[in-house]
Amino acid sequence: MSEVQQSKSTSVSEGETLVEINDLKTYYGDGGLIDSTPVKAVDGVSLEIKRGETLGLVGESGCGKSTLGRTLIQLEEATSGEVLFDGTDITELSGQELKNWRRNSQMVFQDPESSLNDRMTVGEIIREPLDVHDWKTPRERREHVRELLDVVGLQPEHYYRYPHQFSGGQRQRIGIARALALEPEFIVLDEPVSALDVSVQAQILNLLEDLQEEFGLTYLFIAHDLSVVRHICDRVAVMYLGHIMELGPSDELFEEPKNPYTISLLSAIPDPDPTSSRERITLRGTPPSPRDPPKGCPFSTRCPMKIRPEEFRDADDDLWLNIEIFREVVRARTRADRSVTDQVKELLGMETRFSDIGEIQQELFADIDIPRDIEQHIDEATGYIENNDDQQAREYLRDVFGSVCDSDSPGDNVVSNSGRFSHCHRHLDEYDEPDEFTPYANR
Repeated sequence: MSEVQQSKSTSVSEGETLVEINDLKTYYGDGGLIDSTPVKAVDGVSLEIKRGETLGLVGESGCGKSTLGRTLIQLEEATSGEVLFDGTDITELSGQELKNWRRNSQMVFQDPESSLNDRMTVGEIIREPLDVHDWKTPRERREHVRELLDVVGLQPEHYYRYPHQFSGGQRQRIGIARALALEPEFIVLDEPVSALDVSVQAQILNLLEDLQEEFGLTYLFIAHDLSVVRHICDRVAVMYLGHIMELGPSDELFEEPKNPYTISLLSAIPDPDPTSSRERITLRGTPPSPRDPPKGCPFSTRCPMKIRPEEFRDADDDLWLNIEIFREVVRARTRADRSVTDQVKELLGMETRFSDIGEIQQELFADIDIPRDIEQHIDEATGYIENNDDQQAREYLRDVFGSVCDSDSPGDNVVSNSGRFSHCHRHLDEYDEPDEFTPYANR
């Protein structure tokens, strides 16, 4: 590698911020003909990435991880907010300034097969960024590509071969070489080993760590394999529905997670100990639509530790669970697309596919001993739905059964001396944190 790149590795300053993200939002589109609400893929993310570190980004599929990574290197356009790279807001760059800046940031994609052009040789693929930026002379570019092939563990004769002649691990090495071509400081690794065999994963992870140490690289490592994240990352950010729910040092977060979503996510890690008493926490339902996220805490519709309103804290746990399910059913109805036929049928008083709320109510509450006051509230909401006013039913249920989790977005509460934060109301003094993680903790 060149002397310029090697000098970067010696200038790494521990603790110095390279990338600073402030209230970043990335929204897509204006919706359809009837629903004009945008999809909120990234919805107000703020964090810092230190120079020379590996920051892990984890979460369920569709939570916005890849969108955040692509926005940081301007493959996606930010709707609002700042992305400061060494103090420069790159969301404001355009034209030649943006092209020049892109030499400092690159991306390694998830699928090493589809991310490489099969009609180009390996040498052409790696050399392409150098050609685009008119890097030195053609001869120096070719020599640089051969150096890169050696750096990532490939042979000089591979220069003239095509991607289909290589294994998945070798193709990912080609992708890494391409990302290194312009000697960047910051690389987004979007699930770089998820499509590879376990043995090959270890080789690629070791290669990434060696390259980081040698050239002083800074990584954003996006993954869903939590064991991989724990192995390679210095800090971890847990993402849900476009928000960062918890962020802190890797070992600390894995050993003692604080956010209910993080606890649930980590419980899914397979435990090789057959005598272990650890229980898997299964969340009900699916994440809400990013087109219609909850008003309060983004995790409120699935949280096992959701705070109850004062007057219902003594309600039976099974009853309260069914109330939450009923609320989610109503919420789903309000965001479901009604066809023109459905709307005409409603105007004519005819049955539609949205007219089965009475059966749902019976299924949820028929076999449960339900206090009269709660039953009246359920009946009231059902009446609104039967009159084709789903939105009124949703608002009524939120007013009656909602809590601070439904109405207010929690702050980023510091939960350790290391500065780790968790996006949850449970950390506030007025709301006790349960000693144990139990569904619908009545505290």
